[in-house]
Amino acid sequence: MYLEGGAEQVVRGGFYRWFGPALEAVMECVLARALAYVARQRRDLPGWLGRHVKDWVIVDSSTVRLDDRLIEEYPGAGDYAALKVHKHFSVGIGTTIAYHLSPAREHDSPHLSVDASWKGLGLLADLGYASVRLLRDCETHDMRYVIRLKESWKPKVQSISRGTLTRRFAKGSDLDLLLAHETLLLDGKVIDALVHIGEQEGIASRLVGVPGPKGYCFYLTNLPNAVGPRQIADLYRVRWEIESDNKLDKSCLNLDAIGARTGPAVRALVHASIVGSVIIGLLAHHHRRRETRPKKAGMERTVAPIHPQTLARAVGCAASSIAAAMQLKGAAATQRWDELARYLVHMGRDPNWRARPSILDQLRGWKISPGRARGAKTASIVSLAAN
Repeated sequence: MYLEGGAEQVVRGGFYRWFGPALEAVMECVLARALAYVARQRRDLPGWLGRHVKDWVIVDSSTVRLDDRLIEEYPGAGDYAALKVHKHFSVGIGTTIAYHLSPAREHDSPHLSVDASWKGLGLLADLGYASVRLLRDCETHDMRYVIRLKESWKPKVQSISRGTLTRRFAKGSDLDLLLAHETLLLDGKVIDALVHIGEQEGIASRLVGVPGPKGYCFYLTNLPNAVGPRQIADLYRVRWEIESDNKLDKSCLNLDAIGARTGPAVRALVHASIVGSVIIGLLAHHHRRRETRPKKAGMERTVAPIHPQTLARAVGCAASSIAAAMQLKGAAATQRWDELARYLVHMGRDPNWRARPSILDQLRGWKISPGRARGAKTASIVSLAAN
């Protein structure tokens, strides 16, 4: 495309020199502008999700394998080079709002610290970031959190408001002992208890247990009792949104195909991938906010929502047309952008929305009936034709 546009030919060495500190600085500037634009967007939190927080922020890391020449700068967990992208993902906007890089060998926990800027936000974090220090900081800065219970943590149960108890127990008993002695039964009912986490007095937290296909899942949270245990389990499922965003980065925006051999080139390409996913997330967010909303819970959704990965592929196919549209002005520009918008909406819809509806779509109040199998549809058409 570079040569097709009539640009001057360049030798391979000269081309590689472009991917140096200067390009890294440019991409850092582009990234800063993109994230500043994201910060100004209005959040879209369905139902009760926005009742106790300004926004929910999901924190997770994604590992990117690099050329082994970079092993000293970015050592991986083994004898290879790799870096981690530590991302903060906004549920209310549907895209990355901050991130930083680290060598993949480093543990996740030190790379998440919360301060006064987090006040009023909610946190959904992977177990790799969970620590007693993090829970204490959330309390200090007036944050809400929902995390899975670590196996190494030994919660001291203070009281139980929901769950089947067979006998009285001493305040401060280990949760594991209550379960082992069947003082507290795992009988398919939800569990809601006040516990202390950590040594001595510990951090007061709410522990909820929800039965699932593979047994009970236990979560720690400081949300009020008005948010029930099953709602908390649904909220934690929202954490999957960042996994989908990581897949968007790697499968559609080349984050998993970085062959650069220098630090500045690697970082420039990582910034480019993240900026690309931010643009896709914003397009999906703007379209979602303009959709017809369910007037009451349980309304049937009849039109497929936009899916970021499908949308990203459509944007990739139209990249040259989008670049050309940027050169237009006036009525011609308006007409062309409207045509591109219709194309992106049409091609960007989720083909699997009935079979695998997103948890956020469900929390927005949409009822989504599973579609019939192709064979059933064909049989129905044949039957109608015969009649």
